[in-house]
This record gives sequence, C-alpha cells and structure tokens, in this order.
Amino acid sequence: MKTESEKTRYSDTELQEFKDIILEKLRIAKEELSSLASSLSNPNANGTDDTAGTYKTLEDGSATLEKETINQMAARQKKFIEQLDAALVRIENKTYGVCRETGKLIQKERLRAVPHTTLSMEAKLKQY
Repeated sequence: MKTESEKTRYSDTELQEFKDIILEKLRIAKEELSSLASSLSNPNANGTDDTAGTYKTLEDGSATLEKETINQMAARQKKFIEQLDAALVRIENKTYGVCRETGKLIQKERLRAVPHTTLSMEAKLKQY
C-alpha cells in the first residue's frame, strides 16, 4: 500500500468521507443563508415600529448598517456554498484533494478542517 506522500489521489472510500463532511457543511451553510435571507425580508423584527420619532434617524442608520452587514454575510455564505459545490464536482471527477499548485495530495487534516480548499499548506504559505 502506498503512503500518503506517494499517492496521486484519494481512494473512493476516502472521497466518500470528504463528501459526507462537505454535504453536512453545505446543509448548514444553506440553512444559515436561508436565515439571513429571512432576516432581510423581515426588517422590523425587533418591534421598534412605535419608537418615539426622536430616535428614528439613529434607528434608520442602524437598520441600514445592519442590512449591509447581513448582505455581506449572505454574500460570503453564497461564495462558501459555491466553493463547497465545486469541491463536490472535484470529488465526482476524482480530483478532490489534489493541490492545484503542487499537484500533491493535500493533507487529510487540512481537508477535514477546510474541505473546499484547493491548496496544500505548502502552496498556501508560498502565497504570503
């Protein structure tokens, strides 16, 4: 049996383990995105409609900032979902876990922590 440094790709069993991890992260990410989307469509969830007019200007600014923050979080979540989907495609193509810079296998520990990564730590550190 080849050692991890000699292998050119992960086995189907190993790929299934990563697929399960990715599918779970995808499920959670989609739930969080849905939650963010619903909070954007219900802007007055705090029941502040009857607040005195003197606080209205501050409230409007705060609501705008909160909406921008939620939009940014939603955009990040969408990007994360796209990256996870791309990782699933790489699993199907049996190219998952191969560093796009070095061509070597990315360590399992790194893939478990960051399952959508396309870079080994060696390649990632060279970017800095």
